[in-house]
Amino acid sequence: MKNYCLELSGDYACFTRPEMKVERVSYDVMTPSAARACFESILWKPAVRWHVRKIEVLKPIRWINLRRNEVASVVSMRNVETAMKTGKGDLGLYIEDDRQQRAGLFLRDVAYRVYADLEFLRERDPSANPVKYQEMFERRARKGQCVNQPYLGCREFAAAFRLVSDPASEQAAITETRDLGFMLHDLDFSNPADPLPRFFRAQIENGAVTVPDWNSGEVRR
Repeated sequence: MKNYCLELSGDYACFTRPEMKVERVSYDVMTPSAARACFESILWKPAVRWHVRKIEVLKPIRWINLRRNEVASVVSMRNVETAMKTGKGDLGLYIEDDRQQRAGLFLRDVAYRVYADLEFLRERDPSANPVKYQEMFERRARKGQCVNQPYLGCREFAAAFRLVSDPASEQAAITETRDLGFMLHDLDFSNPADPLPRFFRAQIENGAVTVPDWNSGEVRR
């Protein structure tokens, strides 16, 4: 494995608490699953797996209440399958007929420094050299290239990113220390048809959240 560090920032963020059924309420700090998604947006391959190890908070935790228009439904998979078979179909969603307003408690003016290990899965690409994937990620991250734009919890909250080569020379994290309660670690896709969330007890210590290993006893269903 090789460790990398990304700085992620944006005007708004929402790392939604799954226990909130209707309104969107964010965790205080970026979740490991959201951080993993940012690394994957720069480089995802079947032979690569990302493990988030630490999340540093670079700006004070600030909140904002917003009410947004959202579309209440998604396009039916049955309609998509029919359109693929017949070559035609109505796949549109009419916003005026399907609009709903939701209140949300979001984070604002956020910045994080995220550390993650790139694991090479040799069984998925036996002839490859792990250096190939490492260089691919480094090249993309330095040039600001990505497969899709990284985002901070919700796709409309785009994240600016920067590869950090020497974290020790960067600005210090905030000095806050407190218990954050149980936080979503990631989804368990052992059963792809019914992925299950797994949680850990998050602590922010001098602005940093240490993320336990997926297989450790600290991660629970």
